[in-house]
Amino acid sequence: MIHVIATIELTPGSQAAFLKEFHALVPLVHAEAGCLTYGPTVDVACDALPIDSPRADVVTVVESWESVEALQAHLAAPHMLEYREKVKDYVSGTKIQVLEPA
Repeated sequence: MIHVIATIELTPGSQAAFLKEFHALVPLVHAEAGCLTYGPTVDVACDALPIDSPRADVVTVVESWESVEALQAHLAAPHMLEYREKVKDYVSGTKIQVLEPA
């Protein structure tokens, strides 16, 4: 099993529009072979915890896949190519970490 943390930096004010497209994509990804978990998250605002201020223009995608091969197939899936085209004007940068249990 592998885990993926994808930090997506968005153009200012585009988070709601980006998330609308992302939520439409989620069922297609969940149906992919090898997908264990896949979903968007946003920062929590909480003064009671010693955390950084919430990032208004960031979405972090938390994923788990059965294998690197399943992740590779996901990245090349037709619905992913269509999704990337739909959101390209909302995204200003991405950082992807692929992790394995220690």
